Amino acid sequence: MSAARLPGYSQEHVFLMKKIRKLLVANRSEIAIRVIRAASELGIASVAVYSEEDRFSLHRFKVPEAYLIGQGCSPVQAYLQIDEIVRTAIDAGVDAVHPGYGFLSESPEFAQACLDSGLIFIGPPPEVMRRLGNKVAARALALANDVSVMPATGALPDDPAKVAELADQIGYPLMLKASWGGGGRGMRVIDEPGELSEMVTSGRREAKTAFGNDEVYLEKLVRQARHVEVQVLGDAHNNLVHLFERDCTVQRRNQKIVERAPAQYLSSEQRQLLCEAALTVCRAAGYRNAGTVEFLQDSVSGEFYFIEVNPRIQVEHTVTEAITGIDIVKAQIRIAEGCAIGSDSSGVPEQSGITMRGYAMQCRITTEDPENNFIPDYGEVDTYRSPAGFGIRLDAGTAYAGARVTRHYDSLLVKVTAWGNTSGEVIQRMLRALREFRVRGVNTNMPFLVGLLQNDQFQQAEYTTRFIDETPELLLFPRRRDRVTRLLRFIGDVTVNGNEVVAGRRRPNVMKVAEVPEVGDLSMPVGTRDRLVELGADGFSQWMLDQPRVLVTDTTFRDAHQSLLATRVRSYDIIRVSDAYARLLPELFSVECWGGATFDVAMRFLNECPWQRLSTIRQGMPNILTQMLLRASNAVGYTNYPDNVVRYFVQQAAADIDIFRIFDSLNWVENMRVSIDAVREAGKLVEGAICFTGNLSDPGCTKYDLKYYLDLARQLESAGVHILGIKDMGGLCRPQAARELVTALKNEIGLPIHFHTHDTSGIAAASIMSACEAGVDAVDCAIDSMSGMTSQPNLGSIVEALRHGPRETGLEGSAIRTLSRYWETVREGYAAFESEERSGASEVYLHGMPGGQFTNLREQARSLGLGDSWPEVATAYAEVNDMFGDLIKVTPSSKVVGDMALMMVTSSLTREKVEDPEFDVAFPESVISLFRGDMGQPYGGFPAGLQKKILGGNAPLTERPGAILPPTDLDAAREEVERRVERRVSDQELASYLMYPDVFVKYAKARQQFGDLTMVPTAVFFYGMESGQEISVKLDSGHTQIIRYLGVSDHHDDGMRTVFFEVNGQPRQIKVSDRTHQVTRVVQPKADSGNPCHVGAPMPGLIAQISVRATEEVKRGDGLVTIEAMKMQTSVRAERDGRVKEVKVQPGQQVDVKDLLLIFE
Repeated sequence: MSAARLPGYSQEHVFLMKKIRKLLVANRSEIAIRVIRAASELGIASVAVYSEEDRFSLHRFKVPEAYLIGQGCSPVQAYLQIDEIVRTAIDAGVDAVHPGYGFLSESPEFAQACLDSGLIFIGPPPEVMRRLGNKVAARALALANDVSVMPATGALPDDPAKVAELADQIGYPLMLKASWGGGGRGMRVIDEPGELSEMVTSGRREAKTAFGNDEVYLEKLVRQARHVEVQVLGDAHNNLVHLFERDCTVQRRNQKIVERAPAQYLSSEQRQLLCEAALTVCRAAGYRNAGTVEFLQDSVSGEFYFIEVNPRIQVEHTVTEAITGIDIVKAQIRIAEGCAIGSDSSGVPEQSGITMRGYAMQCRITTEDPENNFIPDYGEVDTYRSPAGFGIRLDAGTAYAGARVTRHYDSLLVKVTAWGNTSGEVIQRMLRALREFRVRGVNTNMPFLVGLLQNDQFQQAEYTTRFIDETPELLLFPRRRDRVTRLLRFIGDVTVNGNEVVAGRRRPNVMKVAEVPEVGDLSMPVGTRDRLVELGADGFSQWMLDQPRVLVTDTTFRDAHQSLLATRVRSYDIIRVSDAYARLLPELFSVECWGGATFDVAMRFLNECPWQRLSTIRQGMPNILTQMLLRASNAVGYTNYPDNVVRYFVQQAAADIDIFRIFDSLNWVENMRVSIDAVREAGKLVEGAICFTGNLSDPGCTKYDLKYYLDLARQLESAGVHILGIKDMGGLCRPQAARELVTALKNEIGLPIHFHTHDTSGIAAASIMSACEAGVDAVDCAIDSMSGMTSQPNLGSIVEALRHGPRETGLEGSAIRTLSRYWETVREGYAAFESEERSGASEVYLHGMPGGQFTNLREQARSLGLGDSWPEVATAYAEVNDMFGDLIKVTPSSKVVGDMALMMVTSSLTREKVEDPEFDVAFPESVISLFRGDMGQPYGGFPAGLQKKILGGNAPLTERPGAILPPTDLDAAREEVERRVERRVSDQELASYLMYPDVFVKYAKARQQFGDLTMVPTAVFFYGMESGQEISVKLDSGHTQIIRYLGVSDHHDDGMRTVFFEVNGQPRQIKVSDRTHQVTRVVQPKADSGNPCHVGAPMPGLIAQISVRATEEVKRGDGLVTIEAMKMQTSVRAERDGRVKEVKVQPGQQVDVKDLLLIFE
């Protein structure tokens, strides 16, 4: 010891000084690092302690000495071991101990133990802590010194009846508080007597866990209150100063979220009175070192009430440091050494020298999910990039890429402090800093903080402690896209597990990304869509009739790949070439790009949103008409929908579709009228399509003769269509038939005619040429490299064949060939879906299968082991068609015929057996539905005897199905889908759900997990990445991510593997479940969100208590399970009355979010 006399002090102020050379920080993470840094600046060595769970925590590695404590204890209890910590300090040869905040920082027993062992305790003396650290004693001290306090009880007794009596004396609502400690631990709002017992019990338990002491008390709750606190510093020489106030009003769950200094709502007079009240309490207590005096201000009356003194450093001390320039932690250490406030050695001026400079704000970045009720999250931080720059300070714990956030401690990741000359500047600086952060791997509260800082009330400090609870719009913020992480998750999954879409299929020999044709500085030319906008639908129809040239539709974007490649071509390859089409082939009549099977396949197999595909095509191709295939009352599904569903779907599609090619699978015009009317109401072009079948040249084919087609054309013209379509899905319309039909139609009706066929036979180009000669107005073709066989005829060849003639198309041959080369490369990447057909097939005239059905049915036959029996399948298809009355065979009727044909071949059924009334046949459901009339009524009706056998005596429908289906409650449907996908859905997504409920839900969940996959190159989507491979992924214009795949780890015991990437040169890791590997560790089952009997964990944590058992009856609101995480306890309550069937967890068990806790009967 050495004596020293400070300037300005009399003889009686002579005091002893002891220089601290080495100190131990009895805390963890951020505050431990903060103290270590302050000590380092003072030339003091530091020693750290850590629990087993904190063995990788960063504070351990900031010092040369760190010691494991609390072995065998719980993670929190490890830091509450007074004897062990003191013994560790002595063994390490330290002079002093700094407790930080939380844990033992307010424990007089700990302070006394340090002093008894000859250690300097950097904080108030034990007797002061007893006087003030206990909130009940502190209130008594304040009252004795005429400082207003909030009405409250003393420490609560154990007797519940006496507790209830005390509560009644104070009056509800009440706030339960822990007598020792802070940080919101043990705090509970109690609104009514019925909540008292459980709240007190759970509060005691949480206080015991957090502070080692379960003493609690009740305080009157002021609903419209502000929370303001005063920072004080006192020394051993009876000097006491304040460092002004901090505004801590913005809280959630009694936890401070944002702290500001100074408090904007205080006047100078109020500030002076508040700070003097704080000093009064502390003088009475003989306060020494750093402390915080907390007050509530009634926002209505303006009165202040003393709450408590926190005898320690506060989490939010950084804002005070920012506005005063005083390092509070260094001041703590210097004061503990014996320095006097007002001396240079203390670093703290006299009160008159302490001034405020500017404004400051602290935001706590926590690993909580604001989109999921702020449930604490944990796991590995995959990416961590922090902000910097003028006026920004960071105080972080274990915050770096690769760090693990555990469930054992509080969720604080990093504190951000911003300083500025004005309050507005501070807010903008903090917003800038928050937006600079990149934290991936764990959820954070940053989206919430950004929204909070942008709120007008917050910016004006017009709030109370209930501000967050009473401002629900604060929880309405854009969902974090986190696009790269989700893409990596998908790429990692495919790389490890493969993509089931290509499982067992042929892999391309060469996989490369097709180069999009260069368009240079070509401007966007005028196209047919511009003409439609100019003329309107009726005027455009007349314009078509006036054109001498043949108008050409390119089907490559839909029907061509649907027929050739099982509809598997991805948006990635379609969207990339849209702009080139718009600039190189503006003379196209339309691009068929949507509808039909592409709609559900996009969701079902490609994890894509069909609406997004359509919208993006429209953006890239604004000048050419977009065209879709609409199955009338089936819309884009395979069943009839209520009329209001069909109208709703058309309304959504009309935003980006110009031509609706509407057909009915049975050519029943009555079934098409709802769709026709809906499209006309939307102001778009209606192409009413006649589905072609049969052979007009065969005198023996009398059912579907010329009279039949002309009658249909007249019906469609009367229905109001703008264009008449001839839809020859089977490629059955021979050249002579095409000429005869088009000629007759031209003479009969006044509509433009659009001819669609398939090249399954190999001679469909001849049919197109015949139709052109007969005066057809528009024809469908596919780009050269995607044409032929079950696709459409060759576009380039048709164009060249018509060149220099009266019906020349006006399309540029070189542009077609340029685009064809693009599609040729694209097609190579889809080798897995190529059919084995290599030439046209004349057998199509036997069975009449549509192009898409032809390839799909052959694929189905192969999957059933009937690959070598295709001739039998084809023959059976023709026989079924005849048996069913010679149907119009297009989707979905063609599928029904195919289902029955496969059944007959696999079951060795003959036609005689099928038609025999005495022979039982288990007909496919699709066949029963067809004969029941669910798809409508076929021309000529169903064979009566077969229909009777199939329906088993049930009466068939005789009217339009849509007319008898009750309208769908769209609002109820929206509520249902949003419940199933656990998010809001757009109008277009609702339309998807109405078409394919289960398919959409599965897609939506994949989208949530993996994000937008349309930007992933096709080879990577299907086959993953090779080690060392690098790809560029364009997220937005000017925003490209470079992803390199490095490798994958061995299996972990939970069946996971770590996949290693680099993103823009920065390392990233993704955990992927290896579905080929047997899990060696027991995995807790997950709760099914769609099962009301399942109760899932709302947050990760430890099962602290189970309040029910199997067979027990519970009421809604009853406590079921208590989960402890990050020093907080959450009670899971029953959402309904019921009986517990099974409890799936045990006390002490660790659980993750949505783990199954229990099951109701």
